[in-house]
Amino acid sequence: MLTDRQLLILHAIVDDYIRSAEPVGSRSISKRDDITFSPATIRNDMADLEELGFLEKPHSSAGRIPSQKGYRYYVDNLLMPHHLTADEELDIRSIFNERIQEVEAVIQHSARILSNMTSYISLVLGPEMFETTLRNIQIIPLSKGSAILILITDTGHVENQTIAVPDSMEPSDLERTVNILNERLMGVPLYRLRDKLQSEVKNVLRNHIRDYEHVLQMLAPSFDIEKAEKVFYSGKTNILSQPEFRDIDKVRMLLNMLEEDQTMHQILRSPHNGIQVKIGQENKLEAFDNCSLITASYSIGGKHMGTIGILGPTRMEYRRVIGVVDTLSKDLTKLLTNLYQQG
Repeated sequence: MLTDRQLLILHAIVDDYIRSAEPVGSRSISKRDDITFSPATIRNDMADLEELGFLEKPHSSAGRIPSQKGYRYYVDNLLMPHHLTADEELDIRSIFNERIQEVEAVIQHSARILSNMTSYISLVLGPEMFETTLRNIQIIPLSKGSAILILITDTGHVENQTIAVPDSMEPSDLERTVNILNERLMGVPLYRLRDKLQSEVKNVLRNHIRDYEHVLQMLAPSFDIEKAEKVFYSGKTNILSQPEFRDIDKVRMLLNMLEEDQTMHQILRSPHNGIQVKIGQENKLEAFDNCSLITASYSIGGKHMGTIGILGPTRMEYRRVIGVVDTLSKDLTKLLTNLYQQG
């Protein structure tokens, strides 16, 4: 159990190290307005905190830096809530001001906001495609023999691609096909569209469309949607400005890990609501040993849809970043839910 004085000194050391990135000595702590203890008393408590595992002493310095245990205690027990400034609130509210109507564009914009506000790397796990369902299908003729097929999901996401239309297909057949597809496939999960097309819609098309086999061949590739998630990043180069990452090998290892989509999906998937903070080795990845990851989930229409997060050094401005991530996740939920309801 730490004494009140040790708690105050630990808090001061973490705050000073986050700000300066330099080991903190007893004299600098004693000069703070909120500290009334002598340098000798502070040195004794710093030694005790080091022995307890909350601080570490770099070999070439007389000062101390927080250990992973020290950061963990600081985050869990010493942080006060961060109240966003007027400028911070304005930055976050910009996702509403842009009047963006597509989920993917909203998420990309949110990732940029996070990285710009924190100067760290932002990561946003987009809506899981295997949880989204079809809302509407449109097929718009472009020219003789071609058209654009548009899939709109229940979350407002839009997929489109050009398809080859059989020469024998009349405009009335195309219109009838679209009506059948919307009637039979609305509400079907995206990853089940192709199976549903072959097992159910095929028989209906056979009864109403003359050249139904060519129509099936036309539609099948567009309905072959895998169970996939997408991670949006912003500010990857921000890590280069952090003194902890002057080692090019560390940077290379970290950036290579960010390219491992499946690993990043696993890291960002979370069944938990609220803020999650993983510090250093808690991330269970060597590339993230010197990093902290702060995440929060967001939902659409009451359904968990993804995660937003910030990746930075363990010497992270935890209080502010947690406040920003928490606020943006809640505002993102509101905005996406509104888009969902409007659709």
